[in-house]
Formats: sequence, structure tokens, C-alpha cells
Amino acid sequence: MRYTFSNRLKIGSIILMVVGAICLVTGFVTAPSSVEEAKAKIAAAHDDHGGGHGEVVDHAVADTHGNSHAEDSHDAGHDAAHDEHVFHQMQNRPWSALYVAAFFFFMISLGVLAFYAIQRAAQAGWSPILFRIMEGITAYLAPGGIIVFVILVMSVLHINHLFTWADPEVVKHDALIQGKAGYLNPTFFIIRAAIFLAGWIAYRFYSRKLSLAQDQSDDNSNFKKNFRVSAAFLVFYLVTESMMSWDWIMSFDPHWFSTLFGWYVFASMFVSGITTIALVTIYLKSKGLLPEVNNSHIHDLAKFMFGVSIFWTYLWFSQFMLIWYANIPEEAVYYISRIEHYKLPFFGMLVLNFIFPLLVLMNSDYKRVNWFVVMTGIIILFGHYMDVFNMVMPATVGENWHLGVPEIGGILFFAGLFIFIVFNALSKEDLMPKRNPLIEESRQFHY
Repeated sequence: MRYTFSNRLKIGSIILMVVGAICLVTGFVTAPSSVEEAKAKIAAAHDDHGGGHGEVVDHAVADTHGNSHAEDSHDAGHDAAHDEHVFHQMQNRPWSALYVAAFFFFMISLGVLAFYAIQRAAQAGWSPILFRIMEGITAYLAPGGIIVFVILVMSVLHINHLFTWADPEVVKHDALIQGKAGYLNPTFFIIRAAIFLAGWIAYRFYSRKLSLAQDQSDDNSNFKKNFRVSAAFLVFYLVTESMMSWDWIMSFDPHWFSTLFGWYVFASMFVSGITTIALVTIYLKSKGLLPEVNNSHIHDLAKFMFGVSIFWTYLWFSQFMLIWYANIPEEAVYYISRIEHYKLPFFGMLVLNFIFPLLVLMNSDYKRVNWFVVMTGIIILFGHYMDVFNMVMPATVGENWHLGVPEIGGILFFAGLFIFIVFNALSKEDLMPKRNPLIEESRQFHY
């Protein structure tokens, strides 16, 4: 049975993109264009809150204690540098909102690709009935990856100030970043990004081609090729995903590093991808298009949502506990900035990604209730959006963060683009594989 991309869903996704684009443009237009404008905006914001804390942006103090002119000059230079830093952070906000949303929806597609490759390499018998769903979701990989790549190129060309290590003026006065210049330099950074994207997109294209060819074949040769290429791809994926997380996320804080970071980002994208598979499957099943998908398939997807949420929490705690307990200043600063200035998103994300899935998905019966899985899935996805938000925003916008127009615009635009591309791809082929040798086992999957 083939899915028809309804006009209602198509128009709805386009409306999301238009509204999101307007909000993003508004964010760019309203960003300060000068240091003075940035200082005025912050002063007005503090006045609105009754704080009058103009000292955040204006630290120049009258010389009432007989300080020397040399000290005054030094203080003025420090204040000017601080004001320019705050100005860059405020300019970064729409860029950061754009990047967080772009990366989040891209990582969903990449997480689904990893899950799909694992199912292929493991020759899992329960999941072939869901392969077309996974292939549809990974259709977003190429356009979503290209958008992220363009943002990265614009960043290293210093059109924005997201990556401080890409600013020659910063590097000139920072010995630590200079020591990392052999790896963190614009040319090598973009080459690595191109290799990552080319490998991921090439596997998706070739595996999808073999999957469709298997439907028309009279033997299992395409199935076997897909098994071999998926096993090889997983090796490539595990290496490149870790490097991608260092480059595209961790390097926002070039002074900080964590050896667990690649696994941490993987867990976030993996659970987000599996959750999206469950949501799309339940939606199509509600339309009568996947009659052979039963509650056991949904139950297994919900089990993965539960299990990987616990895995994500294990990695989060392992990273946090060791750094916090060791209390080494250059390591602990990562969490200090988030706990001091991002309390609600930092601890709220932990509730959404761990405590909520733990409590609601622990019961086996609830994993078979479609509306319950959908509700849980939406909350998990929002929680992992906040996870990406927490990884990016403190390093790029500092204390000047909000969940406002540009952030909402980014979510709406990329959600609309994601829905349009995924459901358009799902309408191209039958939703049920025909000649996969394990398809009958998948149809009869009950327990």
C-alpha cells in the first residue's frame, strides 16, 4: 500500500516553514547592529525587571579613589572588550537558534540512519516491516545536512561569531586554541564536515537503492549486499559521529573537552530518531496504511525509547559526576555556566529526558497504547531539543538567552521542512517491503 501525501499535510508543513522563516528573519532584523545598541537593549531589559544592573554592560567606574590614569586606561580597554563580547553574543542569538533547530532535526535523521543500519547488520526479524518508514525519515539527511553544512561554512568564514576558534583575533591572544590549531582550523574543519556528510548520505542512498531493488529481485543478493554495506557503514559511523560531535558541538567551548561527549550526543540522536520512527509509524497506522504493524512492533519501539533514555542518563551522569567531583576549573566551568545561567533548561531537560520516560514507560502495558507512546514521544523530542539548546547556547549567547521568537521560528521552520521532505519521500514507494527474506517473520511478530 502506498501513502498519499495529502494536501492538508503538505499545506500545513508549508505554513510552518513560512511562519518559522518570518520569526527567524525577525530575530536577525531585531538583533543589535552596534555595541551601543546592545548596551541599550540590555539596560532596557534590566530596567524592565527593576534591576537597573547597567553594570553588566558598562563597567566603567568614575575615578573617585585616586586611581592612576594607567589603571583607568586599562579598565576602559577591558570594558570595551567586554561590551564587544556581549554584542557578539547578542548577534549570535538568531544564528544559534537557527543552528540548534537545524542540527536537532538533522540529528533525528542521522539517528534513524544508525538504527536502520543496526537492524540491517543484525538481520533483525522484527523490524523489516518498518524499513520504509526509516528510509522515509532518512530522506531528510541530504537537505538537512546541506543546511547545517552551509551554516558551518558561514561560521568559519566569520560571517557570525558562533565558533570563537574561527576568529583570528581571538586565536592570536589564546595560547590554548593556538595549540589546537592543527585540528581546529577552518580548512580542515570544512573538509571533515564534507567527508562526514558524504559518507552518511552515500550509505543512505546506496542502502535505499538495494532495498528497493530487492523488491524486484528473484534472489537475495541485494539483501546480502545491504547486510555487508550496513556492517561496514557502522564502523564508519561510530568514528565520524564522535568526530562530528567534537567539531559541530563541543568546539563551541574550545577550552573544554569530554571523552564521553561523542557517546552522549549519539545517545541523544539515537533516542530522538527511534522516537520519530514510533511517531511516524503510529500516524500512518492511524490512517489505515500499516495494517500489519501490530502492538508488539510499537511495544519494541517504546522499549528502545525507554532503554536509550536510561542510557542517555547514564552518560549524562557519568560526564557530570566525574567533572563536578574532580572540580578542575577548566573542566567544571562547562557546568558552572549552565547551572548559574540556565537552571530551568538544564534541570528541566533532565526531567524531560530521564524522569518522565522512566516513570511513564516502565510499565509494559503502556508501551502498547498508541496515544500514550505519542504523548511520551513528543515530550522526549522536546527534551532532546533542550539538550541541544543547552549544549550550544551557553557558549554562543552566554547569559543573553531566551526561548523567544527566533527559537520558536527555528523549530517551526525545520519541523515544517522535515515533515514535508519525510512524508513526500514516504509517498514515493509502497510502505511494505515485498521480498525481504525476513518480512514474514516481521509480519508474524507477536509476544
